[in-house]
Amino acid sequence: MKVSGFTFVRNASKLFIPAKEAIASILPIVDEFVVALGAGDADDTTEADILSLKSEKIKIIHTTWESEKYPRNTIFAQQTDIAKKACSGDWLFYLQCDEGVHDKYLKVIKDAMYQYLEDKEVEGFVFNYKHFWGDFDHYNRSHTFYSREIRVIRNLPEIHSFRYHFGEFSETMEGYQSREESRKLNVAQISAEIYHYGWVRPPEMMGKKNKITSTTYHGKEAAEKMFEQQPEYFDYGPLNRVSKFKGTHPSSFKDWIQKIYWKDQLQYSGKPKPKPVKGKGEKLKYRVLTWIEVNLLMGKQIGEFKNFKVIR
Repeated sequence: MKVSGFTFVRNASKLFIPAKEAIASILPIVDEFVVALGAGDADDTTEADILSLKSEKIKIIHTTWESEKYPRNTIFAQQTDIAKKACSGDWLFYLQCDEGVHDKYLKVIKDAMYQYLEDKEVEGFVFNYKHFWGDFDHYNRSHTFYSREIRVIRNLPEIHSFRYHFGEFSETMEGYQSREESRKLNVAQISAEIYHYGWVRPPEMMGKKNKITSTTYHGKEAAEKMFEQQPEYFDYGPLNRVSKFKGTHPSSFKDWIQKIYWKDQLQYSGKPKPKPVKGKGEKLKYRVLTWIEVNLLMGKQIGEFKNFKVIR
């Protein structure tokens, strides 16, 4: 059995993206790790950071992002596919560069790969998610966050990425955008979590990141209208209103966690500050749904979007 890891990234060193740490978190259980590395800014050090792992398993493919050709952030799916095509393993482990896997799950994942290797009905594994929020000591269980997602797939050419999901569809720009054209994959639910660190950034950088993402998705004019009333610094709100994390992080993130310097910019108690425009998760409807899911349904999401069918 051969296992490939794969991802895409650019400008990680400038956007507080733990690319090196993410790759290192699953490097022990893969035979190769393919990175589609987009051309970044002149002062970007992402490639040097990744190569500092000094692993012969790492294979870097240099790419150029054609965002005009792949609008509405479908460039992310296209870049993911570039890395996927270069993988040679039986199983392909996709890990975005703001995600990590705790050491305690590595054997669980590898054992599942052996267990289902010859069970061809299983096309991938779905993982539970923990979305860290503001700092490394809190996570957000809001209804507005996906609670599960596919991160291991079989090496089949008909499986492609769309948004942050996987499905079976023809490789077209329309396919990268559409849910309807995608066939849901048959998966096994695995007893492991993906730790998502995409919402652990300095408030100023988080605000800029959201604006950039909205601009590339909605267009400059629409994004400017959306953000004209928003403060420059992203407000995570009172952290005592989200869940306290009492566990440990992947060992590869030990040094990364020490980089946090914005704790004095976070609110740890009290009432939410007034906002001109509330975020989706702050609206009453989603707060009620979140309370029901967390307190009455053991975390199971109501009406959860699933691009997979759990068969094992």
